[in-house]
Amino acid sequence: MGPFLLRRFLSSLLVIFGVVTLVFFVIRAVPGDPVASILGEQALEVDKQAFRDCLHLDDSLFTQYKLFWSDVGNGTLGELCDDRGVTVKDKLVANLPSTAELALASLLVAMLIAFPLGILASLRPYSWIDNSSAVIALLGISIPNFWLGPMLLILFSITLQALPNPGGGVTGLSALVLPAITLGSGLAAKLARMTRSSMLEVLNLDYVRTAKAKGLSRFVVVMKHAFRNAMVPVVTVLGLQFGAILTGAIIVEKIFARPGLGTLLLDGIEQRNYMIVQGAVIFIALSYVIVNFITDVVYSLVDPRIRFD
Repeated sequence: MGPFLLRRFLSSLLVIFGVVTLVFFVIRAVPGDPVASILGEQALEVDKQAFRDCLHLDDSLFTQYKLFWSDVGNGTLGELCDDRGVTVKDKLVANLPSTAELALASLLVAMLIAFPLGILASLRPYSWIDNSSAVIALLGISIPNFWLGPMLLILFSITLQALPNPGGGVTGLSALVLPAITLGSGLAAKLARMTRSSMLEVLNLDYVRTAKAKGLSRFVVVMKHAFRNAMVPVVTVLGLQFGAILTGAIIVEKIFARPGLGTLLLDGIEQRNYMIVQGAVIFIALSYVIVNFITDVVYSLVDPRIRFD
């Protein structure tokens, strides 16, 4: 286990280094003047020059790269030039709770839909339940977030008026329902089919037949003996899809006018704010790497037969 964790940690560091470097160079390859985008064309020349000095745009690319790594190393990700005294880290921390709330709610929605649907489909393969779950999964994968979100808004917020309008300033659980469904539906579709496939393999194994022969109830056989051992590939999908949830939150937060990392990132892209875009992308990439690292460790907890040598 030790050597495996060390290898995964070192490979994660290489991924983070690659992401940081790629973000730095790609964002500076985009044509246009970020100073004019942030301050506007009517800003005074002295203000523009001060902003350029703050961003070190007149320095060489290599000097900017070293300063960028210095900001990454001290954990602040740099001080904002248009909001003195506030660092990129402060902005990320302020917007993180909303995005984390949406991501966890989406995961919960996905699991509440996918696990029962996948288990029922595996217990009745090729039945109407299985076929219906396949259709639901196909719809969930095919329908994009940027279409599903507005349709749910039109139905539940405008037509039925059962849930609050995003522009009404309402917060709490009622304002989280539609964004969580929009973001969690695609993941639920993938999880449902993966759960079904994994359960079908496990249900035909010898230890499951032995548990049935002991006279254990069907619920105990399915949930304790089959479902737990079928979770290994499902956990893999959950870990890999965490990055998809973070990137999907960018669109969903904009549709439902929610604050969060996605809204912060889109606003930074629109203004060509180097520091905000760099910080948000690095944070999302770092979160993705950490979740995948944790996923590898969780394997041995889900299935004790797995050991990393």
